[in-house]
Amino acid sequence: MRGLSDWTLSPEVVLPLAAALLLYALGFARLWRRVERGRAGLRRGGLLFALGWLSLAGALVSPLHEGGERSFALHMIEHELIMLVAALLLVAARPGAALLWAFPAGARRWLGGAGRWPIWPALTSPFVATAIQSAVMIGWHAPILFDLALESEAWHIVQHLCFVAAALLFWWAMLHGSPGRGGRMVAALCLFVTSMVGGGLGALMALSNSPWYGPYAALGLTPEGLTPAQDQQLAGVIMWVPGGLYHLAAALWFLARSLGGSEPEALDHRPGDRDDRAGGDEPGQRDLPAPA
Repeated sequence: MRGLSDWTLSPEVVLPLAAALLLYALGFARLWRRVERGRAGLRRGGLLFALGWLSLAGALVSPLHEGGERSFALHMIEHELIMLVAALLLVAARPGAALLWAFPAGARRWLGGAGRWPIWPALTSPFVATAIQSAVMIGWHAPILFDLALESEAWHIVQHLCFVAAALLFWWAMLHGSPGRGGRMVAALCLFVTSMVGGGLGALMALSNSPWYGPYAALGLTPEGLTPAQDQQLAGVIMWVPGGLYHLAAALWFLARSLGGSEPEALDHRPGDRDDRAGGDEPGQRDLPAPA
């Protein structure tokens, strides 16, 4: 039976997770009291946010994180949960309105205005977001940076922050970046490219006969009895096959939507749209009260 020592309960991990949950819960409760017709959207968003938050917290706090200190394969599973599962669920939850309503009126107005800064259309372009996430994945798996993250807790946190931010931006761009049938085709293309980038990087790891990362090589056998080379090969397979198939399946979903019927309203929504300015951030939440 695992004890508390196997859980990562350091303040720099637990406090941001707790703050995000508290802010969302406070804003959600305020919105719930003020609206009636938008409650179905709020309920759906709350469920998705809870699942996303639990996935993120499970990856960062559970014994999986501690196991990743001794096994690259477990470390890879942690990263896949962060970038594939947690980030997608959090973006699908569209938590902006609930998070805004956790703050006083003046802060809500300022934060709502920040969401309409000119930089956001550029960053949420599917091609730009795909390039950013690809650069983050490749860059942080370069031995010099990955070794730095393994040897320094501060740099390890920076690595995870980069993964979370890049994945949130990427999935936002895929789901909400470009409206219309053309936007779905673009999302399908970007997801296919991402499956190739992640799958290619995983394949290089899986087919390598020598470990890339010094700290893992120095540990010798993993607790599961794998050599450093075998552990890296398993990590590469995890990134290559499940990770690649995940993005490929999402690409096929968008492709099917583009070839099929009408588009869900959620995919037409961009940061700074009328619904965002009104504080409604979920299809079905057009009746949510304004931030001010």
